[in-house]
Amino acid sequence: MKILDRYLLKTFLGTFATVFVILFFVFILQTVWLFIAELAGKDLDFVMVVKFLAFSMPRIVPLVLPLSILLASIMSFGNLSEHYEFAAMKSSGISLQRAMRSLTVSIAILSLVAFLFANNVIPYAEFKFINFRKNIAQAKPALAITEGQFSDVGPYNIKVNKKSGENGNHLTGITIHQKSQNGDGSKTVIRATDGELISSDKTSILQLVLNDGNYYQDIVPKKYEDRDKLPFAKSSFKKYRINIDLSQLNKVDTKDETVSNTSSMLNVSDLKYTLDSLDKSRNTDIISFSENSGIKVGTLPDNNAPQVAKKKSLVNNLLSIYDNKQKVEILKVASSSVQSTLYTIDATKSELDSKKKNINGHILALYDKFVIVYACFLMFFIGAPLGAIIRKGGLGLPIVFAVLIFISFHFINTFGKRISQEDGMAPFFGAWMSSMILTPLAVLLTYRATNDIGLINMDVILAPVQKVFQKLIQKIIPSQNKE
Repeated sequence: MKILDRYLLKTFLGTFATVFVILFFVFILQTVWLFIAELAGKDLDFVMVVKFLAFSMPRIVPLVLPLSILLASIMSFGNLSEHYEFAAMKSSGISLQRAMRSLTVSIAILSLVAFLFANNVIPYAEFKFINFRKNIAQAKPALAITEGQFSDVGPYNIKVNKKSGENGNHLTGITIHQKSQNGDGSKTVIRATDGELISSDKTSILQLVLNDGNYYQDIVPKKYEDRDKLPFAKSSFKKYRINIDLSQLNKVDTKDETVSNTSSMLNVSDLKYTLDSLDKSRNTDIISFSENSGIKVGTLPDNNAPQVAKKKSLVNNLLSIYDNKQKVEILKVASSSVQSTLYTIDATKSELDSKKKNINGHILALYDKFVIVYACFLMFFIGAPLGAIIRKGGLGLPIVFAVLIFISFHFINTFGKRISQEDGMAPFFGAWMSSMILTPLAVLLTYRATNDIGLINMDVILAPVQKVFQKLIQKIIPSQNKE
């Protein structure tokens, strides 16, 4: 390795390490801020808090790493240009591409490490993070419930206005939605003035004691025509106990497709296996629905009905062969069949859309593991030429450019993934949209830095204006000479 390569590597890697540590610390503070309400004042020892933060740290790396490479590239190459070190290199016949060669190899190694980290460490950390939060919820059940918003606790969604007591076990202003077993929304609502959480380390049962409340339950009639009336049952109570089994919450299986948001806990091979299972399940549901949708759900009355089969000619008005009473029965059967079919279609469509969103989420998680690899190269080939062009090192102008570029990258990436999640576009384009948009910028900056053109060529803008002024002057001067 030549002296120049060692010097460039030392300059870049030193700047990169410093920037990465600073940015990682900033993002860790953001994580602490998000979970401070769950951790503060809950009698958790120092080891549990450290584990909680340690399991949440790896998810920050895909955000910090590309931004660190971008900022370190701008600062390093900007500092070299500012002190005319690049000018000395070019006078010795060393081009920008040659100066970037050794750094490109280091970025390739760093990208490989980033992929292995995203494929192995982050899924494991996500698995441990969710498991650890559920274990805390069992030891400290108040942690599972957040004030002022609905919290998912087993088969219930619980919202409280205020928590009090030594461990936050005393609750005030309680609203509970019990999840439906059929997945068609909440049909049971429980409201209480106050209550108390009771748990023990020796058992996985969490007991919620409610005081002075009401119990509301929607009733689903067997007849579809009666469902528009929206019947429900209401009762009041002085004391009501709810037992919640937390044992299943502490057992998170990364191979279980029914667990929500498991895509972040799977590596590439697991994602491919899960996607294959999800696709087969959805296709099976589509085939099953298409085969069963044509099954006759009602029968026509045939008592004293004419023998239509014996007639040679077809009847134009089929209802005309029945009397009025039979017509009413036929219309009721038809109306009930139509409403039943429409309800089945809506329920099936909602279920298929939900499964499609789940599939899209897993596809996006699969692409994200490769996007981070390309993002490292992309940010380097944006930052290095940009630093050579602006010729400014330090923490001033480079931070402004780095933040603007990274915010654009992150916003486009989030926007594309949201649209893809809702099946508005193919997940491939949603995951790679930001990379596709910023790649031409990297190519343009590299070309301009290599040819010493500068960030903006003012001649392109000023040359037409100068020609216009020259023509005006040429017209004015001859007219003045004639006078």
